[in-house]
Order: sequence, then C-alpha cells, then structure tokens
Amino acid sequence: MRRRELLGLAAALAGARLLTRVLPARAQSLAGKQIRVVVPFPPGGPTDIVARPFARMLGEALNATIIVDNRGGAGGSIGADLVAKSPPDGQSILVGTVGTNAINSALYAALPYDPLKDFTPLALIAQAPVAIVVHPLLEARTLADLVDIAKKNPGKLSYGTAGPGTPGHLTAEMFRRAAGIDIQHVPYRGSAPALSDLISGHIPIMFDPLQSVLSNVQGGNIRALALSSKTRAPVVPDVATIAESGYADFETTAWWGAFAPAKLPDDLTASLVAESERIAASDAFRQKLEPLGVTAVAGLSGAAFADFQKSEVEKWGKVVKDAQVKID
Repeated sequence: MRRRELLGLAAALAGARLLTRVLPARAQSLAGKQIRVVVPFPPGGPTDIVARPFARMLGEALNATIIVDNRGGAGGSIGADLVAKSPPDGQSILVGTVGTNAINSALYAALPYDPLKDFTPLALIAQAPVAIVVHPLLEARTLADLVDIAKKNPGKLSYGTAGPGTPGHLTAEMFRRAAGIDIQHVPYRGSAPALSDLISGHIPIMFDPLQSVLSNVQGGNIRALALSSKTRAPVVPDVATIAESGYADFETTAWWGAFAPAKLPDDLTASLVAESERIAASDAFRQKLEPLGVTAVAGLSGAAFADFQKSEVEKWGKVVKDAQVKID
C-alpha cells in the first residue's frame, strides 16, 4: 500500500512539473518577441489614433516589443494585405477598419486579400459614428430642417466626403435613400480638404466620422445635426442620432478591430483575443479615445467578432451595390 501511494505521489509530482513547464511556455509564447502592429493608413489619421494606444497596451500586456508600421494606400488594402500574407505566428497584427475588413471587398474590383478568409478576427476595439455636419449659414438646425430644405431644392445641395466608398459617403447614400432626397456627392481626397471647403462655405454639408470634425463642431465653425450611431456620443450629448430623428433602425459606424493572419494557432488566438478584449474594456483605453469622439468597444471578440464582421461585409456590400460605387 505504501509503495503504491509513493508511486502515485511521484507520478502526480511529475505531472505537475510537466504542466509548470508547458503552460507558462504557451501563455508567454510572445514574451520577448517583436510584434508588428500594422496601421493601414498614414500616421496621424483616425486609425492611427486608435492603433497606437492599443499597440502600446498590447506590448505591455504581452511583455513584447511593439513596432507600429504605417502602410497606407489603396484605401487601406496595402497594409491589410501585408498582414494577410504574414506568417500566423502572432507577430503581425492588423488594426483593421470597416473599410479594410468590410467595405473594400465590394468596393475594389481586384482586392488582393479576402477579408473573411485571410484573417483571424481577434476583437472589435473601437467605433465612431458618422456625423452629418453643415455650414453655420445653412438654415438647418435639425435633421428634419435639412431634409425639408433638400426636398424644396432637389439636386441643388451638395455634400462632401473623404472620398468614394468611405463610411461617410456610404452613410450619406443610405440616408439619401431613407429620406428620399436628391443631394449631390462631392468626393475629396481625405477629410481635411472636405472640411476646409465646408468651413469656407464651398459646400454646405459633409458626412464624416465624428473624430474628424469634432474640434470644429466644438469650436462653432460647423454645426452637427445628427450622428449615425444607435446612441448619442458622450462627447456631444446634445447631438441627436439619425434613428431618433425619425429614421428608426438607421445605424452605421466607422469601426476598428484587431486581426491576425488566418490559421493562427489556438493558443496564440486565445491569448491575443483575451488581451485585446481586456485592453478594449480598460478605463485607460476608453479615456484615451473618448475625448476624440471615438468609443472603446468591449465584449465583441473571437467568434462573436467574426460574426459581426460577416454581417458588416453583407451590409456594406449591399450599400456599395445600391450606390453603384466601384474602384478599379
């Protein structure tokens, strides 16, 4: 009996030693490694302001060295493709957007990657509503006012966006159809020139994510009429949503999520999903983004995030088709 007990104890101790060797190795497999976080747009833009605090916090959590790599071009497709074709070793992360990982598949005739098949979705980390903003001299204080003016002047009002196929443009197309109004699209090469023309009065209306226009709304240079999100933004609590302005169920958002290459091993996936979710839920991340008009999003990771992405691909694909937008 004594001999059997001793043998059992020896086996248990051996098993425990094995677990202490294996489990930390799996949990710390990225510790000390260099992780490249790819931002598929130029430095200083909306994606950059979300990606950099996320990347810093991810490096701290994993005890890894983080390199932020801005790879702009082709609506974010160049940077996204870089990660899609990287080894699935956890050392390449994409901070993808609604554009790179939902809209572009319908927008570009020859996209070099598949947004659903070529990535491992980790977590949705942030989102921002599209704002409908107008020049102060336009006699519209509410969204209903704007619709009324547009209906009395069909085809005479123009709206600016950061470019064709952007969340601002496609949100405008969705709203134009929902409201039954005829307003003309003026695409720009980015938010800055469109905003400049709005402030100077060359265009009366603009559709763009809130963070791009927030400081000018707060400064009184332009007036915000509505937001495309389901709920109001804490940073501009007096600005109504499109849904509560008479267009029930209307909702679009610009969003950002963390993606790794497809076929990422299960242990690395679990680790990166957990850390991405923890960062998105943290007060530090929320406090970094909220003053900029961006909301940190927690609770949508792994398989749930993958389902969300699929629904977004379908949703935006229909909008692109209905608006007949195509980029070669």
